[in-house]
Amino acid sequence: MTWVRAPQVAIVLLSCLIGTAALTAQRPDAYTASRDHPAIRYSTGTVNTSVSRLNHDLEAGSVHLTFDKAAGYLPSLLTALNLPPESQLLVFSETSAQASLIKPTNPRAIFFNDTTAVGWVRGASTLEIAAQDPRQGTIFYTLPQAPTDKPRLSRQQSCLECHLTWDTLGVPGMTMISTFPMSDDKNAYATGVTVDHRTAIDLRFGGWYVTGKTVPVRHYGNLPVIRSEGEVGKPPPVAPVLPSVAGKFDPAGFPTLYSDVVAAMVLGHQTHMTNLLTRLGWEGRVAEFEKTSEQKATASRLQDAVKDVVDYMLFVDEPTLPRKLEGSSGFAEKFAALGPKDSRGRSLRQFDLEHHLLRYPCSYMIYSPAFDSLPAPVLDAVYRRMWTVLSGQDTDKIYGRLTAADRTAIIEILRDTKKNLPAYFQVVSR
Repeated sequence: MTWVRAPQVAIVLLSCLIGTAALTAQRPDAYTASRDHPAIRYSTGTVNTSVSRLNHDLEAGSVHLTFDKAAGYLPSLLTALNLPPESQLLVFSETSAQASLIKPTNPRAIFFNDTTAVGWVRGASTLEIAAQDPRQGTIFYTLPQAPTDKPRLSRQQSCLECHLTWDTLGVPGMTMISTFPMSDDKNAYATGVTVDHRTAIDLRFGGWYVTGKTVPVRHYGNLPVIRSEGEVGKPPPVAPVLPSVAGKFDPAGFPTLYSDVVAAMVLGHQTHMTNLLTRLGWEGRVAEFEKTSEQKATASRLQDAVKDVVDYMLFVDEPTLPRKLEGSSGFAEKFAALGPKDSRGRSLRQFDLEHHLLRYPCSYMIYSPAFDSLPAPVLDAVYRRMWTVLSGQDTDKIYGRLTAADRTAIIEILRDTKKNLPAYFQVVSR
């Protein structure tokens, strides 16, 4: 699910392969051992994903996928994997392995929940699926878009050519990329930025449709990526405001007419959070397996990885939104309703969208199987680091983003909703 302009596929695949090879170097903020280390066994270990469970149910006959004339297995697969149509995001930059089919009049649709994402291109021969295993990280699959009595989703290792890089922290994962405007010269190549919740809004959404009742004034979405040389050199125009994508292309096969700005913001947070959790889990398992004379260096790597997870989970580097955002697909309402809620009706899925993404700055991914499956000593270290920050013991100015009210609310919500939360998480006055 990597996004590149079709004429530049060879260039970008080469950069992906170079990035993969470079993972043999020692980099402090990413996993650098083999994905097939005995403690990991990514290629051969048992997996437990939404897709592996679906394959089991398909084989048993307890679940069936039906083939739709316009969208193939997409509608049925979304239901089977519990992916809400409201999460639909539309990418029109000529990217992914199906780049030759993608254009503004035939965008690629992405649907997601907390653990799984599906990519669909109208007219393509396969559906692409990424699903999170709590221990192994992101596993990639395809489903042929041809009717059969027994459809089955097949695992694909080739996706790692672009989904195992420094941008994914050295583990198999997903990225959300904003593609910057590029010349229509045949020798031009794409540039952009990997997006997460720390990315400035005006750098986001290049190559994506963005819809909503209120969207950022400045961003790269809803505008052509490939432009004439003269246009590329000019200041970017203001992106069109699109309540929906009605009239932009033939909607046949698409579940909705939206590419919701709130869904895009959530996916930007979630991709990097997922990769951080995978990387931390892998570091912890390798350290526990090896227990070598390098324990001091390993402990330092783990300590840094724990801090990275906690800081990102608590949104300490999130910039302030330039204006209030409001979607139009119904995604925000559906996402927020998932909870869990505390005794006062509060949830870590509640949105702010006026100043920041979430009302309470702690990631809902703390409820994910990937978080709960961290090795016990690592999970303990994460909780202790969280408490050091939330209790106010760490007075570093970077934590000024967390007000006393924020910290109190997060602690109270977690005490009501998070199983096995350490008893030392108590409300503090400072």
